[in-house]
Amino acid sequence: MIHQSQRSEHASPPSPTVERGIVGLCDASKTYYKPDGSVLVNALMEVNVTIQAGEYAAIMGASGSGKSTLLNVLGCLDRLTNGQYYLDGADVAQMDDASLSRVRGRKIGFVFQAFNLISSLTLLENVEVPLFYLGVHRAERVRKARELLDMVGLSDRLDHRPSELSGGQQQRAAIARSLVNDPAVILADEPTGNLDSVTGQSVLGIFDKLHARGLTILMVTHDPNIADRCERVIRLKDGRLESDVVSRRTGILKDRQPEAAPATT
Repeated sequence: MIHQSQRSEHASPPSPTVERGIVGLCDASKTYYKPDGSVLVNALMEVNVTIQAGEYAAIMGASGSGKSTLLNVLGCLDRLTNGQYYLDGADVAQMDDASLSRVRGRKIGFVFQAFNLISSLTLLENVEVPLFYLGVHRAERVRKARELLDMVGLSDRLDHRPSELSGGQQQRAAIARSLVNDPAVILADEPTGNLDSVTGQSVLGIFDKLHARGLTILMVTHDPNIADRCERVIRLKDGRLESDVVSRRTGILKDRQPEAAPATT
């Protein structure tokens, strides 16, 4: 069941200015404005990034670098002010709110630092939730949720509520939930930030296994030791792409400095 999605939501013809991948950003910019219309902050400025299917990349940067804004844009939680964003063949930047909601539900799996499980639901029910909103029949929801909770080692906790579990168990359940819709990409925001080091290593081991199965993972982290586990490290500074480096994990150390977008003809 765990495989790289090949589906496409409202696919558009390839743009001549975007290198195609599972994720493609071209001159991506996000500006926040004050009520009077003046600029409050340029959170992202002309960011160009292409992520190929199956890549495992870390997104790093100091506070205020733009990494949270980038994650929100990638997760279709916020819109670009200017530029292009393609996700699994879909021209996300041109979508209306209803289409963005569909893309979030079908193509993106989220893993948050604070787990974000629903306290009144069991683990099984929590993992089912994304499929409920997609209209999947209950029997199929239960089957998938059971399969994924078993995969993350929680088959004996199906009927437990989040408050009855450790932080590590809650995060493993959150990972299972992120996978239930067979997403094109997993977006993880400091997934070990609320865990002790031993438990954090266990959770990172799950991400390693998912990557080995071909999933595309983008992980925001401030920890260089976590970034070292990834194939690629993307660094932001003051809203701009500072560097894009293939890590030693692949046996190659190659600085992929941001390139200007190809000119249209």
